[in-house]
Formats: sequence, structure tokens, C-alpha cells
Amino acid sequence: MEKRLFDLTKMAKFDTNEPQKVMVYKSEHTIAGMWCLEPGQEVFLHVHPNADDVWVCLEGESGSYFVGEGKEVPISKGMVVLAEPGQPHGMRNTGNDRFVFIGFAAPISIETERLDK
Repeated sequence: MEKRLFDLTKMAKFDTNEPQKVMVYKSEHTIAGMWCLEPGQEVFLHVHPNADDVWVCLEGESGSYFVGEGKEVPISKGMVVLAEPGQPHGMRNTGNDRFVFIGFAAPISIETERLDK
């Protein structure tokens, strides 16, 4: 059972120098990674040309979700965001507390292309 149950509270890792991505699991079809951001840290704007990327916000009251073309929308704990293949996305912790979200992506293998803001 241990490969089917994950305690995210014990997996979170933070670094004041850079955002941390913790691998939660990888199966034949999907992958999940947990992002742990200190205030001001961000996940760069990017696209996955071949995969959906769903982010579930677990902790944090003030984030900014990048949707491309210089546009950002506010996000917070309890929200879910979807980037379909080719849709730009990224995120910045704009609050004073830590921000944690888990990303689920499929199908794998996932291509990632970094974009300029």
C-alpha cells in the first residue's frame, strides 16, 4: 500500500534560495510533483506542448498564476488551475507565507518549453 498513499505534509521541503519541487509519484501514465515556494519565489512561465498540467493549491493565501502574454490572475489555497497542452503557465508566491501546490501531468513523457514573460 505504501506506493499508493502519500503524506504531503511530510514531503514538503523549502529552500530560501530557490523553489523546491518534490516528486510525489510517477506512474506509467501520470506524474505528480509538489512545488514548495517561499515568499517571492516563482515557477517560470512555460508550456507543455504534449500534456495537461493540473495544479491544486494546498497552502498559501496569495499567489499569482501566469497565463501568458504578461497576464496574471490571483490564486490561493483551495483553488485548482488547468493548463492544457500548449497553454502558458507559471506561478509566483506574492504573499508573506509559504505557498504549496501539487501538479499532476499526463500523459507522460512530458515536454517542457520555457517562455519569456
